[in-house]
Amino acid sequence: MASATGDRVGQRLVMAFDYGTRRIGVSVGNEMLRSASGLEPLPARDGIPDWVVVERLLKEWQPDLLVVGLPIHDDGSESDMSVRARKFGNRLHGRFGKPVEMFDERGTTRAAKQIALEQGHKGNYRDRGVDGIAAQLILENWFNRESLPSGAPDVS
Repeated sequence: MASATGDRVGQRLVMAFDYGTRRIGVSVGNEMLRSASGLEPLPARDGIPDWVVVERLLKEWQPDLLVVGLPIHDDGSESDMSVRARKFGNRLHGRFGKPVEMFDERGTTRAAKQIALEQGHKGNYRDRGVDGIAAQLILENWFNRESLPSGAPDVS
């Protein structure tokens, strides 16, 4: 039996998260259009967001699916942050009952910093992060995943 979300594949509103210990980047996009927009990042304390704010965000946007970026080393091995990102994804699913997919985010932070520099960012990422841009790249790469060889993320 297909799920309600599965019935809408190709038409879903998807929200992506770039997990971090101080900020969690957020983006939202439409699967049919294959485009995403970064939203205001969620402040986090040791990787834990204000769950009331997350709930408000989910109620406002009503995404069909959540995608959480999975930080993986260049050699394909997982890191301590991978474990924490998976835990965040599990908590999202447990608290809100939305389907969650983890997605290899290799290279998105580097690419987000490059985009930010091109847009005039001064390079102080601690005060002014690139979390929304990184979340947007995660989601756009997720949208384009089936056109990539072997499911590898496009992290140009």
